[in-house]
Amino acid sequence: MSKMRSDTERTVGTILQAAERVLSRNPAASMEQIAEAAGVARTTVHRRFASRDTLVDAMTAWATRRFAEAVESSYTTTAPPLVTLHQVTANVLRIKIDWGYAMNRTTSADPEVARVHAEVRDRCDEMFRRARDSGLLRASADLTWVRRVYYALIHEAATAPDEGLDADALATRLVDTLLHGFGER
Repeated sequence: MSKMRSDTERTVGTILQAAERVLSRNPAASMEQIAEAAGVARTTVHRRFASRDTLVDAMTAWATRRFAEAVESSYTTTAPPLVTLHQVTANVLRIKIDWGYAMNRTTSADPEVARVHAEVRDRCDEMFRRARDSGLLRASADLTWVRRVYYALIHEAATAPDEGLDADALATRLVDTLLHGFGER
């Protein structure tokens, strides 16, 4: 990779990270405020992103790729399903907490974002099939419902982190809730 391309990618990454921080605090923030937070000139932001919408779309695509990498890097068929479920959950929570603004966008016109989300959904379905087949989940568990509840729990844990717990502690709480709920055991 050339030095110029590397510098450009680093600058874009810096802008995207600054945009996440700024927009998380103030969703109406301007491109100028984002540039200031990134430590670059407003013209640099505009040169890389034609509009605020383009910048937000790029943030969403970037965060979605990190989300998919978090799932793939921790998914394994060699570890026990409970270990895999916990590790995937902790990694996803880290991304969702760090990239909350971008990850919580309800829509994206980018077909790549939709494709990545579909791949992650398929990987989660596979993870829950393994969990059911190993006896971690009831044999009668509706895996689509399990995935939907899991996604809802992740959303809640990421958007309202409990008592300052880190991603591993949140993952432990989330997996316990998914598998055992709140009833007597």
